[in-house]
Amino acid sequence: MRVELRATPFDPLAELARYQANQRELQGRYGATAIFIGTMRDYNDQSPVTGMTLEHYPGMTERHLQRIVTAATDEWTLLDALLIHRVGALQPNDPIVLVAVWSAHRAAAFAACRAIMEELKSKAPFWKREETTTGPRWVTHNTPG
Repeated sequence: MRVELRATPFDPLAELARYQANQRELQGRYGATAIFIGTMRDYNDQSPVTGMTLEHYPGMTERHLQRIVTAATDEWTLLDALLIHRVGALQPNDPIVLVAVWSAHRAAAFAACRAIMEELKSKAPFWKREETTTGPRWVTHNTPG
């Protein structure tokens, strides 16, 4: 299981392939891989967004994300999980988050992947400042799942 914050862009599918290829103990054990890739939109709250800064508390945010993934792993008996999340400056279309889970069966994989994302979006300690055509603004709420 790996949880990582990154200040630089990443290719979610390349990360997924690299991680899975290096997890030899997974080979032959999983029947399902569920993934979610979140990207930055160029609009929010009915107005254009030209960029965003994603802030966090180093150490605290990673621990919180680790707890989210561990809880999902325990609840759905996952074989493995990967969570990569961007921080810092982002542009529209930049990948923000990759969640991947491996399990013996698809029901557990789907449920755990969704639960990780919903928990992350609603409770993880991130703060978003969007750059708009009318100036910067803080995001005060997330879109419902």
